[in-house]
Amino acid sequence: MGRLICNLGHQRARLAGECTTIAFGLAVLVLGWPAGAAAQSQGAWSNITTHPVPTVNSDPAGITAGPDGALWFSEFLGNKIGRITTAGAITEYPTPTANSGPSGIAAGPDGALWFTEYKPDADKIGRITTTGAITEYPVPKANSGPSGIAAGPDGALWFTEYNANQIGRIDTTGAITEYRVPTAGSGPTGITAGPDDALWFIEYNANQIGHITTGGVITEYRVPTADSAADAITAGPDGALWFTEGDGDKIGRITTAGAITEYPVPTANSFPGAITAGPDGALWFTEVADNIARAPACGLGFSASFANSTLTMNFDLGTSTPATFDIVLLNSTGPFAVPFSKAIPAVVPPQAFTLSWTPFPNLGTIQVRPELGSGPGQGPLRGMGECEYGSIA
Repeated sequence: MGRLICNLGHQRARLAGECTTIAFGLAVLVLGWPAGAAAQSQGAWSNITTHPVPTVNSDPAGITAGPDGALWFSEFLGNKIGRITTAGAITEYPTPTANSGPSGIAAGPDGALWFTEYKPDADKIGRITTTGAITEYPVPKANSGPSGIAAGPDGALWFTEYNANQIGRIDTTGAITEYRVPTAGSGPTGITAGPDDALWFIEYNANQIGHITTGGVITEYRVPTADSAADAITAGPDGALWFTEGDGDKIGRITTAGAITEYPVPTANSFPGAITAGPDGALWFTEVADNIARAPACGLGFSASFANSTLTMNFDLGTSTPATFDIVLLNSTGPFAVPFSKAIPAVVPPQAFTLSWTPFPNLGTIQVRPELGSGPGQGPLRGMGECEYGSIA
């Protein structure tokens, strides 16, 4: 059931009041294809299953994995926190404050879920146990607009205040500390814990990425693309942070040293929104153009060519630790060879690499699949896994 509403699935749309027609419900993307199935945009088969939320027009906003094996989500217009099992059974819990506008949600270090209540009637941080008991903690500044929230490395929850231009910290007892963002009117939205024991956040209005230590020291980095509408941010499997650029139609990568690389998405005007690291070592993100997209973290911009008995590979790579770069060759029956391995130094910021192997046999049409490992005989680099690319002839 669709109707014209403000698309609260994206911070930019929520805060700017932009509207689109969407259907209310939760969707799950199964990461894997049934035997013989092919990706398709239309037809009877789909690998996405939707689960309607019992409350009509609830507008699900944030979602996170809970400590109880279920998923927990916020209902911005329904003023509820929802729980959905992997079998699709949904339970809803109303927030004590009416018209609270639950937005971001994250699992806390205390076995509970923590969420933001964005609307001016609330201006609170909420905590819900896995049995549904809710406690609310008022944010000190009125009309602060609590938005994103993430568990920090210090045992506290960290959240953004879009209207107040602040980053907040709340410990599990409910004590709140706030830190003002240096750039006025920056509009902080998404936030995530980084690999450097700090928090990284989006400054939507200022077109910047922010970094805040657990001591409250803030550093800001400008996104190269002007008016990019940076939206969401996540820690990647490569020791860097990855973010979406809605108006820029790009995926951005920022190292913990602040070096930014941008990668255009294939679909124009797709408005990349939410982003997360998947179990396959890639980045998965949503697009308003009705797509779920995957971007490999271990070699964006990859290309391979074969000529004069030489295989040449070009790719961009950033990794905070030394690694080995292997290739696996595949034909129509699957992998058949792992012939090459080369050492890659730690690369911060990302660099362009060209690697070649010669002599390379003429094997007809094959697929070249790079794999990034932690070192000879040391197994795969944590979270990196494999990256699949197109074939060469």
